Amino acid sequence: MTETESPADPDATDRRKWLTPGVRGIGTASLLADVGHEIPTALLPSLLTSTLGAPAAALGVIEGVSDALAGAARFAGGVLADDPARRRKVAVGGYVTTAVLGAATAGATAVWQVGVLRAAAWTSRGLRVPARNALLADIVPAKMYGRAYGFERMMDNFGAIFGPLLALGLVAWLGVTWAIALSVIPGLLAAVAIIYAIRRTPRPTSRDRVPLKIRIRPVLKGGLGRLMAAVAAFEVGNVAATLLILRATDLLAPGYGTKTATTIALGLYTAYNLAAAIASIPAGRLSDRLGTRGPILVLACGVGAFALAYALFAISNAAIVLLAIPFVLAGVGIGAVETAEHSAVAALAPKELRGSAFGMLATVQSLGNLAASGIAGILWSAVSPTAAFTYLTGWMLLALVGLGLSSRRGH
Repeated sequence: MTETESPADPDATDRRKWLTPGVRGIGTASLLADVGHEIPTALLPSLLTSTLGAPAAALGVIEGVSDALAGAARFAGGVLADDPARRRKVAVGGYVTTAVLGAATAGATAVWQVGVLRAAAWTSRGLRVPARNALLADIVPAKMYGRAYGFERMMDNFGAIFGPLLALGLVAWLGVTWAIALSVIPGLLAAVAIIYAIRRTPRPTSRDRVPLKIRIRPVLKGGLGRLMAAVAAFEVGNVAATLLILRATDLLAPGYGTKTATTIALGLYTAYNLAAAIASIPAGRLSDRLGTRGPILVLACGVGAFALAYALFAISNAAIVLLAIPFVLAGVGIGAVETAEHSAVAALAPKELRGSAFGMLATVQSLGNLAASGIAGILWSAVSPTAAFTYLTGWMLLALVGLGLSSRRGH
């Protein structure tokens, strides 16, 4: 045993308490699942437009319907996940079904088939999210939620980096259709990883099945309700990363040409994902060390990073180095925000309502992101990109006010 892993080392002792086989299994499932679904996501435009000859509008409709169904499924998944026994089945079934349906789009011969398969895959993905988050809360001490959720978010963000890179390699080797079909492999391996995690999670002590019941008012009582209001303000301003890529591309295109500008913008997006992955565990560790108010304080730091990033995106500047700053800030922001949101909900939600609480969080995230992207897109087209990012910055500042009030009342 090395000195850094000695029993006297408090960091090593803490790691053994929170980085358990179950936590590693859930983190591995997140990484593999993200790799698996990023492949068909990255190749969906090519499959629709080049292979099936569909117009670009078809992509927008399919993605919009799929995202809406995923949001509704997350709410339903929260209700299912209130039952500790049921949440295990939902988690495994969600990973398996998402993998199979996502890969099945490779065999589609018509646009409507792609739409049905994509929507069904995203619905399955939405159902499993609250179950996975509730499972993670089952297997670590409350004072270590931040580090556990930070680890899961880190692995998920690494999946978002590796998935598109693997897609590019598979396309170059085998073509679009086979690349999509082979995405089933990491997806099914994710299901194996979640089964591994479940087998190392304490079994429910009660055999009584929790009845299916929608619980909104009990979830929104007290501190959790105030937190959700602040989170909603953040999510209504949390625009899809594709708009950040578009902003960089538009600013760089006059000087570099559209093709080169697109390549640079995608490189900046990779930096965004890398920053999110790197920031997740330190954000979780800080959340744990700051005590009961830690998740809200870390969440506020993440929201502040977004506010600064959006303010910089509102400024027209075509220098690559200066564009990299808001991308990295937004990446650090999302790494801190997602980690803190999950650890705060796990800490504040009553144990018997933990599934519903995570379902509520996931629904707020999904609907908020949809509203943010839609309204920002309208402002972008009708007024200017500066107007769109100024609008988003305003929501970040409003979220900071909400978090400040939540922290004071909860103190």
